[in-house]
Amino acid sequence: QVQLVESGGGLVQAGGSLRLSCAASGRTFSTYTMGWFRQAPGREREFAAGISRAGGITWYADSVKGRFTISRDNAKNTLYLQMNSLTPEDTAVYYCAVRINAGQRYSRIYDYDYWGQGTQVTVPS
Repeated sequence: QVQLVESGGGLVQAGGSLRLSCAASGRTFSTYTMGWFRQAPGREREFAAGISRAGGITWYADSVKGRFTISRDNAKNTLYLQMNSLTPEDTAVYYCAVRINAGQRYSRIYDYDYWGQGTQVTVPS
């Protein structure tokens, strides 16, 4: 069982930045592939970014590529998402997720095994 707790969400003006964090329990964090997903009101949950277990490989949805950066600190059991140039279309609840079986380029909801409770990001129009 892996427990994930997101933080860092909030209200930010268009063009601004936020950094989300996701703290994970357990001693095997460095063996997991990790991802960030988001869910806007009335829409399905969608993939935003993923990162390999050592952090050397990252992949992004086209909608966030060039603006968001996923990273991890395995010594701190923490995953991050740096979000820049935010727009109202980025308004959503953001979730971090764990894939127990490591690998790369996973972007589907069912590729991931454990989820956090989410943190709200709001960018008013």
